[in-house]
Amino acid sequence: MFRIPESIADIGKRRIEGFPVEGFVYGEGPEHPELMLIGEAPGEFEIVDGIPFIGRAGKELMKSLGTIGLAREDVYITSAVRSRPYRWGTKKERDGTMTERKYNRPPTQKEILAHAPVLDYELVNVKPKLIVTLGNVGLQRLLGKEAKVTELHGQLLERPIQYLSELEDRSFSWTEKRYKIVPTFHPASVFYRPSHRPDLEADWLEVGRILQEMKSEE
Repeated sequence: MFRIPESIADIGKRRIEGFPVEGFVYGEGPEHPELMLIGEAPGEFEIVDGIPFIGRAGKELMKSLGTIGLAREDVYITSAVRSRPYRWGTKKERDGTMTERKYNRPPTQKEILAHAPVLDYELVNVKPKLIVTLGNVGLQRLLGKEAKVTELHGQLLERPIQYLSELEDRSFSWTEKRYKIVPTFHPASVFYRPSHRPDLEADWLEVGRILQEMKSEE
């Protein structure tokens, strides 16, 4: 199993200090896997257990992997940001009282930049054969703001990706190496947009087909 060194985790933790985020979740999975999955950021369950994708979206993701004969331990799972971005909101309890609580929110560009060295390290050292991005945040972290999951999902892209050349850089550079990437929707998207499900299922079958093709070429 691959795990980033503490020195890299410390860089990530230090760089995100002062932002409304909590916890830190390590990526998880084997070195040199067939697949690396890149999501956006951990949620409330993930930061408690320190394991990526274990909530409702995680169950959905495991189902998708199962359709192509893979399980959690076969793939490397990570995300653009490692700490849970939250916002405060109020929730009405059953007895009618209002309580303050933390809600998940998408990470900001500055938070993505703060944790860029962590993902960069994984991409260089895990060396996946194929990357699947889950939702726009993971996709745009690699391919820039113009990349949209609605336009690119289910396609095999072979492109350079964004990385942080120097720790003090405010913007990304592009790798010389080209990576194989298939964008798809975030597994949680089917909860609030059920119309995505057929596309999501088709994308995963395409991922399976691409992996088979890559195997036969080896």
